[in-house]
Amino acid sequence: MRIGIDFDNTIVSYDALFYKVAREQDVVPADTPVNKVAVRDYLRQVGKEDVWTAMQGYVYGARMDEAIAYPGVLEFLFQAGQAGHTLAIVSHKTKHPFLGPQYDLHAAARAWVEQHLHRDGVPLVAADSVFFELTKDAKLQRATQWGCELFIDDLPEILLAPGFPTGARRVLFDPESHHHPADVPGCQVVQSWAELGQLVAL
Repeated sequence: MRIGIDFDNTIVSYDALFYKVAREQDVVPADTPVNKVAVRDYLRQVGKEDVWTAMQGYVYGARMDEAIAYPGVLEFLFQAGQAGHTLAIVSHKTKHPFLGPQYDLHAAARAWVEQHLHRDGVPLVAADSVFFELTKDAKLQRATQWGCELFIDDLPEILLAPGFPTGARRVLFDPESHHHPADVPGCQVVQSWAELGQLVAL
């Protein structure tokens, strides 16, 4: 089976890193939950949307290597490969931040993949199967062109988009249960990578 996987907030967890950076910059209280969304929501509530926008560029650029994989990601990728499945990362992100220093966000993400997604030095996803597109539409086109049969994403709007690959299974990665299954018709909802392993029968 050809399995396509989103990158940000699906493979990579930024919760601890956004909290760490926000505290370093002294822009959120210490009792803010250690959670990316909580940091974003606080900054928006106090009228600091620009601070949040600049922080995203900084985290996804200069601090990207400090981000961590969700628990179970490496095991899933390894076992899926061992079981004969073909894997690709298909994601979308801007090439450069909207505010602040113009980091190459695609290069930072690729470096993270090379640094973190391997076992004993062997890549868990081949370099030529890592795609960072500039738009959601381009991401969906790439998933279709690649022949995706199952796609894992944290964004319902990707899984429910008209351009989603025809016939591919839709899996919503929702570790904090933000979405009710009834809100994502036709999608299977999982809270962990261990659940994903069970879903794919690894």
